[in-house]
Amino acid sequence: MNEYFAFKGHNIASLDTESIKAFLLNKQAKNAAPQTTNLYLNAIKFFYREIAGLKQYINIKFSKRSKKLPIVLTRNEIKEIINATTNMKHKLILALAYGAGLRVSEVTSLKIRDLDLDSLSIHLKDAKGKKDRLTVFPEMIKADIQKIAQAKNGDDYLFESERGGKLTTTTLQKVFVSNLAKTGIAKPATLHSLRHSFATHLLENGVDVRYVQELLGHQNIRTTQLYTQVTNPQLKKIKSPL
Repeated sequence: MNEYFAFKGHNIASLDTESIKAFLLNKQAKNAAPQTTNLYLNAIKFFYREIAGLKQYINIKFSKRSKKLPIVLTRNEIKEIINATTNMKHKLILALAYGAGLRVSEVTSLKIRDLDLDSLSIHLKDAKGKKDRLTVFPEMIKADIQKIAQAKNGDDYLFESERGGKLTTTTLQKVFVSNLAKTGIAKPATLHSLRHSFATHLLENGVDVRYVQELLGHQNIRTTQLYTQVTNPQLKKIKSPL
């Protein structure tokens, strides 16, 4: 709400539909996701209805949600991508991005103190939406990560650049694109596709969608439910009549 108040600038308590529309259009122009725009709209409606006590109806339709299905890689394709490099750090970055369902920015921000290798968990602090969350840590790479952690302090980044310090998201994207090219996989995948694949494979393994929502840090379960369209077992049982 503070962003909307700053945008409106004056007479906050007075309802101005045109200002709301302009604010939401400004968010869309900055490539805000449809779900994010809807969250802003719902917060504004709540403020004027429940806090300001105005009964005037806000006649603004929700922005359309994206109907595009996420790009999901198979388990074998992910193994090919991870194994396409001899650089151990790059292998571990890709393996952890997939095995923990991390966003690109979360991989670059991950610090030693965020890892709990005994309980095989990761405590992500100030993740998207400024919220903390827990996710799983893949046991398969535990020994390799322990070797890295032993030589670092708790506040050190797990993966650092060649010059030391935080890796950039651009660097990680280039690592993924380079490995993808080596495999010959034709899917238009990005590093974020590993996160999509994490969610999809968990659902295929029978994990409840609400737990997947928690691991991914989605505010709205409808965002997580998009992956159920990719994993629909009934559709996959249908054979072509040809």
